[in-house]
Amino acid sequence: MVKAVVLGAAGGIGQPLSLLLKANPLVTELALYDIVNTPGVAADISHISTPAKVVGYLPPDDGLKKALTGADIVVIPAGVPRKPGINAGIVRDLATGIATTAPKAAVLVISNPVNSTVPIVVEVFKKHGVFDPKKIFGVTTLDVVRARTFVAEVLGDLSLAPLIKIPVVGGHSGVTIVPLFSQSSHPLPSSYATSDLETLTKRVQFGGDEVVKAKDGAGSATLSMAWAGAEFAEKVLKALNGEKGIVAPTFVHLSADKSGGETIKKEIGKDLDYFSAPVELGPEGVTKILSLGKLTDSEKALVDTAVPELAINIEKGVSFIEPSKL
Repeated sequence: MVKAVVLGAAGGIGQPLSLLLKANPLVTELALYDIVNTPGVAADISHISTPAKVVGYLPPDDGLKKALTGADIVVIPAGVPRKPGINAGIVRDLATGIATTAPKAAVLVISNPVNSTVPIVVEVFKKHGVFDPKKIFGVTTLDVVRARTFVAEVLGDLSLAPLIKIPVVGGHSGVTIVPLFSQSSHPLPSSYATSDLETLTKRVQFGGDEVVKAKDGAGSATLSMAWAGAEFAEKVLKALNGEKGIVAPTFVHLSADKSGGETIKKEIGKDLDYFSAPVELGPEGVTKILSLGKLTDSEKALVDTAVPELAINIEKGVSFIEPSKL
């Protein structure tokens, strides 16, 4: 029996994400929460012929607490696209609900900016005395999904996209996103020019802007983000269920694996508390944080550019909670 919870289930990411989780055979109960429309979303999704029971909750009558009670995994896509200040407050309040009702659940943070919202969740959990670094994840999977797809396009065969493995490390915005194309399971052509590689890297880093432009500013990447969130959630669920050997990049507190975390700090040359790195997942959440491996000179330069920006983002999240009264 696995209970999954989506907080922000009626939004642009939340609805397709809820649909994909309903379709996941590992989920037996699906609780949807948002400030509006969740009973309708739940009723709609509940008609799909898969085993998961679906219930929608609104804020009245302790809706958040009811949604979270007994949760095994909580996914947070709640927020307003590209409004970091507003999202910080939303994530803080939802994190408080999780910390007090389902502190042992695996928490998957999608709400942007992930580089800051994950530290917000962690600080809330610390204040409630329930922080477990192995159970809080920033979902950076969309960067991996984009890298896979774009490499498949370069190789001229989109059927390769699901098979390609590329670590994307650092963080989850702009220059903090570092795709390690040199470690791709399907290498780029040897004739691929340095300028082309730089263009490809920027496309992964700023893929969200491509979507916003294509939607004429009327939306952001919701459907691809839902897909990516569901993909990472499935990996966490499989690992919680005992499946071994599951590795995925994710933005985590580096104390989740002290040995691996220290290796990352040495590799990046900075004592950061958070970094997105390949992580081996297990029944307790994070089992191992893996090394970044051998980087090319251009990849090292990208990491060097990412680290100072990451430090600023992380500090914004931490300082947002420090003065707050929870």
